[in-house]
Amino acid sequence: MSTLAMLVVLLLVVVVVLLAAGAAYAVHRHPTWGQPLGAAFGAVTVMAALVGVILAR
Repeated sequence: MSTLAMLVVLLLVVVVVLLAAGAAYAVHRHPTWGQPLGAAFGAVTVMAALVGVILAR
């Protein structure tokens, strides 16, 4: 695996973690929206689906 590919994967992991943490924090601040852990897993699932669609092309 090239260095550029590893850096892109690392950046993608960082973005997904930040998105999941942001979703969990937003739901934590507004409890009527649901469970924070569920929101974090949902954000990770959406990002994984988007990456899967992009990689399938």
